[in-house]
Amino acid sequence: MKTALYDQSPEDLSKLIEGWNERPFRARQIYRQLYVNHVASVNEMTDLPKALREHMVNETLMGPLRLERVVLGDGGLTRKAVFRLPNGSAVEAVLMIYPERATVCVSSQAGCAMGCTFCATGKNGLLGNLSPGAMNQQVLWAAAEIPRASQTFDPALASRLRMDADAFPRRLTNVVYMGMGEPFNNYDNWWGSVQRLHDPDGFNMGARSFTVSTVGIIPGIKRLAAEPLPVNLAISLHYASDVKRSVTMPINRKYGVGPLIEAAREYTHLTRRRVSFEYILLEDENDSPEAASALADLLSDGGRHMLCHINLIPWNPVRDAAFSRSSRNRVNAFKVVLEQRGIPVSIRIQRGVDIDAACGQLAGGFEQTGKETGKEETGKGSC
Repeated sequence: MKTALYDQSPEDLSKLIEGWNERPFRARQIYRQLYVNHVASVNEMTDLPKALREHMVNETLMGPLRLERVVLGDGGLTRKAVFRLPNGSAVEAVLMIYPERATVCVSSQAGCAMGCTFCATGKNGLLGNLSPGAMNQQVLWAAAEIPRASQTFDPALASRLRMDADAFPRRLTNVVYMGMGEPFNNYDNWWGSVQRLHDPDGFNMGARSFTVSTVGIIPGIKRLAAEPLPVNLAISLHYASDVKRSVTMPINRKYGVGPLIEAAREYTHLTRRRVSFEYILLEDENDSPEAASALADLLSDGGRHMLCHINLIPWNPVRDAAFSRSSRNRVNAFKVVLEQRGIPVSIRIQRGVDIDAACGQLAGGFEQTGKETGKEETGKGSC
């Protein structure tokens, strides 16, 4: 079996080079080519001897994922990549480009075991954990995609999104582990991805540029609070009570709302960092002013709210899901209640709905909402 280069730490590469009887500094050259120069293939590592490159072509591959296709939405400012694992399972990543910043939404698993009824990913069940290299491969694809995007986006649509050539970001600025899967159910591999991407001798991304999202795995929240890197935490909450949350989010039967909020408070106390609570708004389900007040009560303690921010997300359509998207008026009314209670709140900018790339829509293909949309680019990228 070929060795996946993105799965190798600097120490692993040193052992690999040693086993090939090559000089030790070659490992540092390979690592730099992967994470600094973002090469697309071994043959682009031109600072290596030709004989070594030929050996690596026979013995290694860049990463465990194979890029199958890229689909463009939002005039080219949102780009969804579909990768395949060796077993055929699909993995999706989404690049979203905004004025002066670019964010990639990374999958940590193929499929998901959490079974949230409003999410397309959970319909697949868990198909497998991703390695650190498979996660980093998605990030490096996004980093390489930004220069291509700068040449192919639709200026007419971009202007409506307040984007022009001068505001186009030159590099990837944020990595969010919010794609397919539950990162805290693949904690060691997820954290390995962060460490590799943070490495100042490699990709060199600041710790505050990373965000991890969890449905509420309390042991993972506690573990993150003790980590040395100040990675941002987002918790998918969506309900303020156990009754409804347990119906739509089965994980709540193990980690209820009360203990979850207690863990979040402990996290903010230990780290002095705020928690973001993601709240998907479902019409007549959890979007009433009364639900907003209940949420405010949950996050308040002695009249003062915890160190947090609420990210309101109008639900994105998922096939065969028995929900409706909240109207703009209900979304705004919900926001006003929280603001009046002094809780920081924002409404997430909608991106990728036209290509099934929005929050909750990643399902390993393009057919989950039954539409065929988006401009497709096949087989492009550095993966």
